[in-house]
Amino acid sequence: MQIVLNKYGIEIKVHNDMFRIVYQTEIHDVPVNKVSSILINKSAKLTSNVMFLAIENEIEIILIASTGEPMGRIWSPKFGSISNIRRNQVSFSKSKDAINWIKEILTRKVSNQQALLIALEKYDYSNKKAIEHVYGKLEKTIEKLTAVSGHSISEVASRLRGLEGSSSRMYFKSINTNLPELYQFSSRSQHPAFDMFNAMLNYGYGILYNHVERALIKAGIDPYLGILHRNDYNRPVLVYDFIEQYRVWVDYVIVDLCMQKVIFPDFFDVANNIWLLNENGKRILIQSINDYLSEVIAIKGVSRKRMNHIELDAQKFATELKSWKEIKEKPF
Repeated sequence: MQIVLNKYGIEIKVHNDMFRIVYQTEIHDVPVNKVSSILINKSAKLTSNVMFLAIENEIEIILIASTGEPMGRIWSPKFGSISNIRRNQVSFSKSKDAINWIKEILTRKVSNQQALLIALEKYDYSNKKAIEHVYGKLEKTIEKLTAVSGHSISEVASRLRGLEGSSSRMYFKSINTNLPELYQFSSRSQHPAFDMFNAMLNYGYGILYNHVERALIKAGIDPYLGILHRNDYNRPVLVYDFIEQYRVWVDYVIVDLCMQKVIFPDFFDVANNIWLLNENGKRILIQSINDYLSEVIAIKGVSRKRMNHIELDAQKFATELKSWKEIKEKPF
């Protein structure tokens, strides 16, 4: 389980070799072996004993921004990059093989977008024709992605970004058309969000960033060495590459919450038309996403929790990097 500390004044300490959570008059003791990670917002407090106990048991402590994105981590030294993985990762990121790697991820992302749009039909079957029209356009995007070729990412990056961007615009426009009026939005807005849907989406992606970054670090991969997203801003840009194939999981949870009409404006703080989830909104969204990520599904014949599939994919990529060697093309 994750311990999420996002209430003002909440505190976590150690008591009888357990994590003790204290909030006003409430006290909860959580056994160490039940905890996978501890997420802390600015308003929470922790003791050094909590950090030592977490490190000893390979439990991450993640400092979370108001947007849900991880701002910093405290983790066990057992989570670290293996030198030959990192060395090969540098070479791989500049190679022709990296093009196929990112094409596969983006193709999977667009295929997942198609699947979610088809799932919308269960809410309102009358929109079937319009949804299938967008589905067909996304199919053409997959064909164009498959056809992209070059000798390095730098040659094709703008083309890949253009295709990914146009597919996402079509996809979110179709989602918006199918949402109840209360949740509809004019366009995708990232940091800041100007509506409820985008505020949830941004926070949900922040939760997912945390899982993806953890999986990469645990596998020994450097999250700061990107492929399509480059290393210009001292941010974990490989996370932004790797996460693309999983974003639809957050999309589905938020769309479903909206379709059930269980999210309301009073779950948000609004100032200058900027929307942020408040404590109640965060609690609902965090629980909904964690429940969804904990569901067991089969991918390529392997049944695991969704969050475990992220770790398996990261481990698979690390294994490939460990033995990767660039094949030089021979000149004619």
